Amino acid sequence: MHFFRSFLPAAAAALLLAASPALAAPPAKTAARIDPTYWFVGMKNPKLQLLVNAPGIAADQVTLATYPGVTLDGFQKLESSNYLIVNLTVSPQAQLGKLQLKFAGAKPLTYSYELRPRNTDPARTQGLTQADFIYMLMPDRFSNGDPKNDVVKGTRVNHIARDSMYARHGGDLKGIQNHFDYLKQLGATAVWPTPIIENDMPKASYHGYAVTDCYKVDPRYGTNAEYVQFVKAAHAQGLKVVQDIVLNHWGSYHHLFLDKPAADWFHAFPTFTRSNYNAFTLNDPYASRRDRMLENDGWFDTTMPDVNQSNPLVATYLIQNFLWWVESTGLDGYRIDTYPYSEPKFLMDWGKAIGDEYPKLALFGEAWEGTEAEQAFFAQNIFPPVNGFKSNLPGVLDFQICFGISDVLKGDGGDLNKLYRALQGDWMYTDATRNVPFLDNHDMSRFYSVIGEDFAKYKMGIAWLLTLRGTPQLYYGTEVLMKNFSDPDGKVREDFPGGWAGDKTNYFASRPGQAGEAFDYVSKLANYRKAHPVLSSGKLMQFIPQDGVYTYFRYNDAGECVMVIANNTKEVKKVDGTRYAERTAGFSSGVEVVSGASLADLKTLTVPAHTAWVVELRK
Repeated sequence: MHFFRSFLPAAAAALLLAASPALAAPPAKTAARIDPTYWFVGMKNPKLQLLVNAPGIAADQVTLATYPGVTLDGFQKLESSNYLIVNLTVSPQAQLGKLQLKFAGAKPLTYSYELRPRNTDPARTQGLTQADFIYMLMPDRFSNGDPKNDVVKGTRVNHIARDSMYARHGGDLKGIQNHFDYLKQLGATAVWPTPIIENDMPKASYHGYAVTDCYKVDPRYGTNAEYVQFVKAAHAQGLKVVQDIVLNHWGSYHHLFLDKPAADWFHAFPTFTRSNYNAFTLNDPYASRRDRMLENDGWFDTTMPDVNQSNPLVATYLIQNFLWWVESTGLDGYRIDTYPYSEPKFLMDWGKAIGDEYPKLALFGEAWEGTEAEQAFFAQNIFPPVNGFKSNLPGVLDFQICFGISDVLKGDGGDLNKLYRALQGDWMYTDATRNVPFLDNHDMSRFYSVIGEDFAKYKMGIAWLLTLRGTPQLYYGTEVLMKNFSDPDGKVREDFPGGWAGDKTNYFASRPGQAGEAFDYVSKLANYRKAHPVLSSGKLMQFIPQDGVYTYFRYNDAGECVMVIANNTKEVKKVDGTRYAERTAGFSSGVEVVSGASLADLKTLTVPAHTAWVVELRK
């Protein structure tokens, strides 16, 4: 997410911050809420922090009925009388079942807290590799599989309006699941929905990036149990699941913002203050402390309060929440929204805690930065610690590849060196193959529009996406030439044609004309990639672009080699293939893998205008 649209004026946001009822006198005590909602026996870190929320609970004394393997380490009052922190140690030998927490006060309360076993199925939490191909979508805009959850009583947006850009349209988890076969036909191996966690905001709640309950699936998408089944169904179909998460901020209607445990759970300023959106301050040796502070502590938007991750109680709350989702569902990866905006030390602590418990879990972050070095700073890299920060994030969304491809294909023929240099910058990463290259997303103008709806250039971009290093990601609809520009951003978040009963066009069922050609091109190349590991695990060698032609090779020690040669000009180019003898030696011919055309001579190559060939070399 990288939009700066506000739904409240700054003055209103400041009033909301000041008028929160967090410290108001509590009503009579009723039932308690405890986060995490349950926990697991066998976690590598035995410590468990419970956030207990009930009116007046802070006045109570806490005791734990004798329970094998669990000890009460103490409890802590917070600024609000409605909260207590309860600290437990859950040993690996702890008994499964429900322990009894007793809160003794004016109105005693006993809470049965459940301990569940960890799931040891090796097929859960598979992670991602370069062999995967991620399909990114917006659940609200992809397909409506269960019309019964379109309108949910009690939510702040309790209607759908498909003709309104920022309203809810009714898509859900069941709609995605109904089209797993479509994703498999395309060649995708993983699905990444934008956030599915509750976003009970009064406006534009469909995008999901303003969470209001960290432990609940948005009821317009389904239930927690249905999400667990969604992940299981995906795995049964050979698809992995990436969950989109936000560490930096919550929505202004989050229950912990409306009734704050303490004022210091969120960053606050005398008047509403945005982030300066400048991650350069984090590694600028000359940056002012104020500029660095504003990058991390300023609010992302008026309706997105900035969570204070420097507070150790908040940090633990966040860490436990994301451990809970992995263990509860078996999901395969996290995509982390607005990664550079979080507090740097917290990012290191969060990454270590998640990695310690789930070493196979894929982790990649959104670092929307303008240079190769700035992007590499937020992934595991060769740099020494800078201002105390040393990233432990395995990979990032590869904006440099995205920018390089788009810039190259705009207009009459851009500078191929931009794409060349985007890859040349891989020397800064510990492992650049963990990055996720892409062409567009829900915050950007759609790729097909950016390149002037030029189908030949479209195929060039797809060819690069699916043959470069890393784990490629495709935004929903790109495979059927959905188009539009991101100003306003809702235009690039249109419904997928055929996702709703009665749609005049149904691209799930049939794809006539150029939409079908586009789908077939992506599918052919993605499925070839799936069947030929040289494109996912092979080495990469690129040659400096010359005369509008860019060539690279994917190859391995088994003797397999694929040549990708692209002519980015309006003219046919005759290319001296002997320049590539370092990689073509031992091969006499090739086959272009999408068209099936044969190349009988590798020494002289005649490449049509605006064409990329993906050539399997033959001996």
